[in-house]
Amino acid sequence: MVEQDAASAPRRFERLQAELVKARALLSFSPASGRPARFLDANTGWGRFQAQQALELARAVGMPELRELVLAHHVVLYAHSEHDVLLLSLRQERQLGYRLPG
Repeated sequence: MVEQDAASAPRRFERLQAELVKARALLSFSPASGRPARFLDANTGWGRFQAQQALELARAVGMPELRELVLAHHVVLYAHSEHDVLLLSLRQERQLGYRLPG
C-alpha cells in the first residue's frame, strides 16, 4: 500500500504525471490499447447511471468507444475513435466510481 501523507504527495503527483505522459504516448499510437470499460456492465443503479452518463459523453463528441487504461495506482477512463482519444475521468484504483463532467 502506498503511504498517503502530505510529505510524499509531491513525489506521488510527479509519478502520476510521468505515468500520464506515457499513457498519452501509448494512446496516441494505439487508441484501443486499454481494456474495455468494465463499469459498463454494472449491476447497481448508480453503476448503470454512470455507465449511461459516460456513454452519452462519448457519443456527444463522436467517440463511441469507451476504454480504461490501468496505470500503477490509477485508472484512466477514455473515449476514442480510430484516431482520437478524449480523457473522460481519472480515478484512484481503490475508488468505486468515476467523477464525470456534467
